[in-house]
Parts: sequence; structure tokens; C-alpha cells
Amino acid sequence: MILAIDAGNTRIKWGVHDGRRFMSTAAMPTADAAALGDAWGTTPPAPRAVASNVAGPKVREALEAACTQHGIALHVIRSVRAQCGVTNGYADPSQLGTDRWAALLGAHAAETGHKLVVNVGTALTVDALTADGRFLGGLIVPGPALMRRSLDRGTADLRQTEGHFHDVPRATPDAITSGALQACIGAVDRMAGVMAEQSLAIARVVLSGGAAGEIAPHLPFPIALRENLVLEGLVLVARGS
Repeated sequence: MILAIDAGNTRIKWGVHDGRRFMSTAAMPTADAAALGDAWGTTPPAPRAVASNVAGPKVREALEAACTQHGIALHVIRSVRAQCGVTNGYADPSQLGTDRWAALLGAHAAETGHKLVVNVGTALTVDALTADGRFLGGLIVPGPALMRRSLDRGTADLRQTEGHFHDVPRATPDAITSGALQACIGAVDRMAGVMAEQSLAIARVVLSGGAAGEIAPHLPFPIALRENLVLEGLVLVARGS
């Protein structure tokens, strides 16, 4: 039994894995991290936990406190040069966010062929992964909601930012929503083009994240939607250790 924890900028997601599947998953706002132990109730979810934390030292302290409260052994992962069949192409492997690293591990284990590993959350990450497990690098851009908020906060007249997607929008809210989504789709499409130029045409996009459903219908590629991708990668790390 393993408790996998993905602490991101907006939310903390966790799941209890029994060795074959996730028995349960849940999430809470990262702003409420101090209440994580209480959210697990009175029974320890699992004897050990493995976590990715990209939300900073205070959230790490909250993870440690929650695990201590329940008597759970906690391992917070690092991004390394090679693990679980994946080789990290970053010049400094430790600079790669551990959520991206875990997602790459999960995607390599779950899907064959060359692929893009795309997480759509506060940020959009688009990572290139070859069939033999080489992580080539990737992009980070604002996610759709963050793009919309930036226009709301950074302009005087673009306050109506929640609209509907249209190929050719004819209203400002629709133009903002469609523009944010098209920017994200364009980042994925451009990275796919770069891989194709290197004779590494992708077989699919492995898609995850809270906002994955916003861009999934508009991507012109086969999609593997994996809701628990980061958690899956964390379980692989726990098994390997």
C-alpha cells in the first residue's frame, strides 16, 4: 500500500495504491495544506508515502507534518539523471520539476511509441519523450486559466475573460477564451512538429492535469488521457526504491 501525493501550485492531489490500482484519490487546495492530515481522517491511508512537491518549503513542511500525524514514512522525490527506464535530458537534472519527472516516468510505463507528455494546470508543460525513454526537453507556458487571468489583471478593458471556444470568435469573452486555448494547442502542435523534424513523429499525446479537458477536444493527435499520471509515476518511484 502506497500513498502517492502530488503537491502542485493550485491543489494537492493524493491517491492510495494497492499494488495494482488506485483504490481512492482525492484533492484539496494547496492553500489548505496545513489541514492535509485532518483530510485523511483518523486512519492512516498507507504505511508509506511518496510525494512530488513543487509548491515550496512551507507545503513540504505541511506534507511532513501530515505524515508524522499519521505515522507514515514520507519520501519526497528528486528529479535525477535516470530512473524507471527514463533518461533525463536536462543539463542539470535537478532543475526539472518533480511533477514533470513523475509524469514522464508514468507515461513511459503506460504508453508505447514516441510521445508528448502534456500536463494542463496552472502552467502548461509539453515534454518530448522518445519510445526508448529519452526525455529530450520541453516547454512551459501559462495554462488557459492563468492566461485569462493575466488579461483580466493586466489590461483596463478586457475584464470579461470567461467565454466559449470558437474557431473565429465574434465576442470579446470568446476571443479571450479561444485565444488562451489556441495558444496552448499551438505549443503542443509546435513541439510535435519539432519531433517530426527529427524523425520522431509522435504516436500520441499523453494528457493529464485539472484543465486537460479544456484542450483535449481540440488537439489534432491521438490522445491518452491519464487522470492520475503524476501519481502513477510516484508509485513507480516507490516500487523502485
